[in-house]
Amino acid sequence: MMATPKPGPVQIASRNPIPLSSSQETQVRELYYKRVRGYCADEIRDFASCALNRTFSATWVCRQQRLAMNNCMISHASQQEQDAAREEWFATRDQRRKEREVKEAKRKEQEKFHRAWWGMPPLPEDEEASGANEGKR
Repeated sequence: MMATPKPGPVQIASRNPIPLSSSQETQVRELYYKRVRGYCADEIRDFASCALNRTFSATWVCRQQRLAMNNCMISHASQQEQDAAREEWFATRDQRRKEREVKEAKRKEQEKFHRAWWGMPPLPEDEEASGANEGKR
């Protein structure tokens, strides 16, 4: 007699199959919260203006505004919105990489200027880069 194979766990196709690091997931979560807050900006503004200059009395004085704000945020806080935030994060990945490269190049230029200004010796990597450029001339 042959044994029938046991069925394995059901594979669910994910819209975003690439696993992200903890810091990347944090960035996606921040995008998600920003999107939800954007949808509910009016309700948040109403609650904030009601709660201004109030302490614990805001709990019952601003109850309608708080409930409206919470209902809005709950209605927009969905898995589809999380997926949209994740897709937006992936779409802007190249832009963020370019911004990091520009920032790093600017930092290196500032460090080179700082070292020249104070008469400090250049870093070994700066000497190699300038020596390679001089050899090409």
